[in-house]
Amino acid sequence: MRAALLWTVNDFPARSSLSGWSVQGYKACPTCNEDTPSMRVIGKTSYFGHRRFLPSTHRWRSNLDFDGRTERKRPPCRFSSVDIMDQLRSVKTTIPGKHPNYGGVKRKRGDDNLLGTLMGDPHKSKDTDNARRDLQNLGIRSELHIYEDGNRLMKPAADYTFSEANRRKFCRFVRSVKFPDGFASNLSKNVAQNDSSIIGLKSHDCHVIMQRLLPVGCRTLVNKTISSTIIELCTFFNQLCARTVNVTDMVKAQDQLVIILCKLERIFPPAFFDIMIHLVLHLPEEAILGGPVYMRWMYPFERYLKRLKDYVRNTAKPEGSISEGYVVDEALTFCSRYFDDIETRFNRPDRNYDGIHRTRRLFVFESQCKPMGKHQHKQELQLHACLNPNEAHRNEFADWFFENIYAMNRVHAPEVTHELLFLASKSNIVVSSYPACIVNGVQFVTHACDVRLKTQNSGVSVPGTENEIFYGQLQEILEFSYLNNFLAVLFKCKWFRCDSRNMIIENNITSINITSESYKDD
Repeated sequence: MRAALLWTVNDFPARSSLSGWSVQGYKACPTCNEDTPSMRVIGKTSYFGHRRFLPSTHRWRSNLDFDGRTERKRPPCRFSSVDIMDQLRSVKTTIPGKHPNYGGVKRKRGDDNLLGTLMGDPHKSKDTDNARRDLQNLGIRSELHIYEDGNRLMKPAADYTFSEANRRKFCRFVRSVKFPDGFASNLSKNVAQNDSSIIGLKSHDCHVIMQRLLPVGCRTLVNKTISSTIIELCTFFNQLCARTVNVTDMVKAQDQLVIILCKLERIFPPAFFDIMIHLVLHLPEEAILGGPVYMRWMYPFERYLKRLKDYVRNTAKPEGSISEGYVVDEALTFCSRYFDDIETRFNRPDRNYDGIHRTRRLFVFESQCKPMGKHQHKQELQLHACLNPNEAHRNEFADWFFENIYAMNRVHAPEVTHELLFLASKSNIVVSSYPACIVNGVQFVTHACDVRLKTQNSGVSVPGTENEIFYGQLQEILEFSYLNNFLAVLFKCKWFRCDSRNMIIENNITSINITSESYKDD
């Protein structure tokens, strides 16, 4: 039972029920324990004061712009296993869950705070009237204090919220974005028709906006100081949720997060910092101890809970409906395991299953020797003082390749295989063209078909020989047929110019001018 409890995947409120540590009050952080940085603001507890995690000589510790005081506290001390066991012995027996005496805790998300505050959402924004009064009580940021104008109270506009025009720009940006197939849901459905707000976001949608859209969309909508801080926070989440996690990167992120949270404290009011914002500070350490986050997050369980909720037909008896639906699903699952000639969810191929046929593929296209022949042929043309080596290379390469391969075959060169002979014999004059294909479980669609879809799968990128990356757009998918029924699929792409004039890399975001083309004749 203890082992099952230890490895249970749960969210933060459920952790409170399982561990006995309250997630409310001044000591809500189970990692910081009794030294949780917190302060009381109007109507709530704010987990403000991350300057204590900075080095003792850092200049921000004596800066009064944060909360009007200097910071002299040390970072929270770590409790030993003996201290934690002593705390566990003093935990009172409670009944977890929603109970008349022990009420449940509402789940919150840190990305809701950030997006809701930027968008000025009246239900999710932390920039409330009480938050402005907190600034006035602390004696900081006088330009954001509520003031009287005659008989009215006026609330100045803050730099960290979008103006009405910028809010509509961001909504139109979210509506226009297309993701690869299976990457995210159709977020355009979550944008209000008047482009004034984004509603109905699931937890995965919030993470997609946090990691992918918000860093790009906020660059021109708020000033550079605010946008760069938000981009740094979003970049960390993108790094944290990767399929592989580097321990060195997480150690560096631990120090960077302290700086990021301190920057946020200079931007947002103290009411913005609930416990979910503070817990971000401990995510790198948890990733180092527990491994990649995708093995421990709540998405599979949330989807399963949604499935159980769909079983409810009688709202007066939801538990009974879920039980009946679960029993029927288990019975059908048991029976379907004996149906070999009928497609079930156990023998159904994956959505992007490519069905590789090894006997019909040319192995030469998978090897690293493909560009060697081109380079050698160009050198020969240049040695013969050809006026236009590139043009002659395109016109004469096929004949040159055929003659050289068959000459090597006559002397029984071991490098010449049957596949290489078939390739040198040139392909069939009839070439097949397809609008889409699947390669290694990834779907590729030509740009002509992509413009009509809600997803985007026509973008391609190829690493170069000098660590550069080429970006392009898939135009055609061509299948060439050779002797002995060997096939080769090639992509014809439109490549963009990636020089300093047409490509900008700022805050780990690459922007490319797609109107400037390169390698048009290749």
